[in-house]
Amino acid sequence: MLPEMKIAVIAITKGGVRTGRMLCESGSGLQLYVSGRYADRVDNRCTVFEPHELKRLIASLWKIKDGLVLIMATGIVVRMIAPLLESKDKDPAIVVMDDAGRFAVSLLSGHLGGANGLAERCACAVGAQAVITTATDANNLPSFDMLAKENGWFIDDISRVKTLNTLLLDDEEIAVADQTGQTRTWLHGRGRITFYDTFAEAAKSNARGFLYVTNGHLPPQLAPERVLILRPRNIVLGIGCNRGTAADEIEAFVTHHLKNLSLSIKSVCTVASVVAKQDEAGLIEFADRLGVPLRCFDSSELSRVAFPSPPSEHAMAAVGVAGVAEPAAILASDGGRLLLNKVKSGNVTLAVAEI
Repeated sequence: MLPEMKIAVIAITKGGVRTGRMLCESGSGLQLYVSGRYADRVDNRCTVFEPHELKRLIASLWKIKDGLVLIMATGIVVRMIAPLLESKDKDPAIVVMDDAGRFAVSLLSGHLGGANGLAERCACAVGAQAVITTATDANNLPSFDMLAKENGWFIDDISRVKTLNTLLLDDEEIAVADQTGQTRTWLHGRGRITFYDTFAEAAKSNARGFLYVTNGHLPPQLAPERVLILRPRNIVLGIGCNRGTAADEIEAFVTHHLKNLSLSIKSVCTVASVVAKQDEAGLIEFADRLGVPLRCFDSSELSRVAFPSPPSEHAMAAVGVAGVAEPAAILASDGGRLLLNKVKSGNVTLAVAEI
């Protein structure tokens, strides 16, 4: 279990309460929920619920917790969570433990949700046996969804993960082209993998499946049917805008220029600007749409950065700095290279940097 995970531990029996307390004492991030029948066995740090509220409790925690440890029969859990299921990239980690604390079963979202790791952590905490049934783990093979998760990459099409993992299990050849070089290290020689320097070389191979790691768009001839594309989050958008600029205008301008650069918006990891724009509603909404942080720098920080475009009189008058988009992009990318020097529309300035 990753330390930053927020985990709800739910117990409905006396034995379950005992196991749940042991789990919650084993580390941070775990909150114990106990049936009202056993309220006298816990302190005020635990949340008590009435037995008839179990289904509603699970539903209320589904979206706000990273994982649920349900100490009860698997059949109960299946019936409770069935209406809540969405997809493997959205559902929380679900681990089921028996009343006696003998087994910790990774039931749902084993890889992307982290249930496999959570089951192992629970088992270690109470001396139980972790039960992991994902096929790649059972065969000591890597899984491509875990490759994406551990590197913080975006999965372009989640349905392709199953296709590639199946080919891996069937010992079929998979061609890999990875701009970052991380895949070769992560796979450690596991699986029938052939590495190629370019996507064109990989596409011409006789492999049954293809894995591409790139922040760029690929032409159709370089993207075979059985291709999984993973997007490294390594693009920073430096943005300046006039007061009151709408998120739609910012998004349209950014989308247009990323398309011209053949870059995927799914690889954007940060929107960067100046502190004077940290409360700009349209900029905040745009970053929220992308699901990335808005990082704002002091004018003094931006002033110390060398950038290629001529100084902006407008920016100097508005926020006291000769430029916003380019120096913000450079700072937020830790000195990365600019892929797009400042461009400007009526209300928006944009620079794009790559970490």
